[in-house]
Amino acid sequence: MRDPVAPLLARQSCVVLDGALATELERRGADLADPLWSARCLLERPELIGEVHRDYFEAGADVATTATYQASFEGFARRGLDRDDAVALMRLAVHIAVEARDRFWDGAVTRSARARPLVAASIGPYGAMLADGSEYRGRYAASDAELADFHSRRLEALADCGAELFACETLPCLREARIVARAVRDCSDLPAWIAFTCRDGARNAEGEDFGDCVAALEEFPQVLAVGVNCSAPEHVGELLSRARVRTHRPLIAYPNSGETYDAVAKRWRPAPPAARGPVDGVAAHAAGWVAAGARLLGGCCRTTPADIAALRRALLAPAQ
Repeated sequence: MRDPVAPLLARQSCVVLDGALATELERRGADLADPLWSARCLLERPELIGEVHRDYFEAGADVATTATYQASFEGFARRGLDRDDAVALMRLAVHIAVEARDRFWDGAVTRSARARPLVAASIGPYGAMLADGSEYRGRYAASDAELADFHSRRLEALADCGAELFACETLPCLREARIVARAVRDCSDLPAWIAFTCRDGARNAEGEDFGDCVAALEEFPQVLAVGVNCSAPEHVGELLSRARVRTHRPLIAYPNSGETYDAVAKRWRPAPPAARGPVDGVAAHAAGWVAAGARLLGGCCRTTPADIAALRRALLAPAQ
């Protein structure tokens, strides 16, 4: 297994991830009021996905995360698409990101100032397929075998179409994280990062100790980084501090903007005052997260290319 992140970290102190995809697509006029969420654009506006990827590269992102977070065989089947159609759409998402990366890199003005960006195939949690906010609660009714089948089929579909790694993200519990890590090992030669969504500075969404979850993933050599995503920014520093004494791996942090998603009302609720940072958003917290051990940093829901540009300025040289 090749680690595509290690050369980046050998070249620069941190890896800058991209920001939100779905909420950025909505900000640009896409209608994602659909259980498929960002995957709906694969059907209706694939060119817009490419534009968002390109803008994140221009802003300074070293990694693009594909529009497959909510892409699943079950979700596409509800839209009348068969297995072959679903596979084609999942692979299309990777091709869009790869093409955006390659076009950006072919036109890069000063390549010496940037590393060639990577593409990470997003593997969202089982709860995302349910489209009821379960990824922020956990405690699935599904059995281990059902979860393994759900993730393995998606990993196999995405394993050989151009991504350098998997982004296994917004996982609410250790049970699902272990199942995903085993599936990655069994389905592909690609490595993965694993990121949990957390309810506070100590526990994941299901209420398990975050440090214990990080330590439990040490047995999986294909997991190249571990950490937190789509959680409130004010919790990230404490979570990273708990994680860094439980793992030898690089830590990853890409929280949301601090707002809370109401799965019933299908809307975002404003962030509490404690979660709000200065104008630069996630960039305002970056130094603290690096001090707490983060080496891969970016944004999740409601963050934008402007946030990623500010993050890169805070961590590294401005984008070229």
